[in-house]
Order: sequence, then structure tokens, then C-alpha cells
Amino acid sequence: MDKKPVRVSIFNQSYTLLASGDASEVETLAQEVDELLHSISGKVGTADSTRIAVLACLHLADRLRTRERDLNQINSKSEQFALLLDQAIGS
Repeated sequence: MDKKPVRVSIFNQSYTLLASGDASEVETLAQEVDELLHSISGKVGTADSTRIAVLACLHLADRLRTRERDLNQINSKSEQFALLLDQAIGS
């Protein structure tokens, strides 16, 4: 798949990323990351970009883990419903 350069700005730094598919998707993600970094920066009151980046990574990792747990619960419920449906049809 062809990749095209996309110019984004994250936390006052410009980056050129290679994106396959829709460039606006990469721009939207970059904007969300930028907003997260600025939000964290405003809350912790430090200009240490490494600290802010680490806190952002922890925040995103926590969101990912929450979504994974939610998905696992949905999959488990789905399997339970499938078993109940099989039992109801088989009866």
C-alpha cells in the first residue's frame, strides 16, 4: 500500500509521518494526542516534555486496558448468550 507524508504538530513540535490510507485519520489522532499532552501539561504544571509524554502514555495505556476488559466482557457475554440460544433451539 502506498504511504504518503502527513505533516502534523504535536506539543509544539512538527512531525512528518508516513500514512497509508486516509491522511485525515492521522491528523485527527495527532490532534487528540496534542490535546492530551497540553491537558496534562496544564494539570502537572511542568514544562518537562518527557514527564508529560510518560504520563500521557500511562493515560493511553490505562484507556486501552479498560477497552480490552470491556471487550473481553462483551465476548464472554456473547458466548454465554450463544450457549443459551443453542440450548433453547436444541430443546
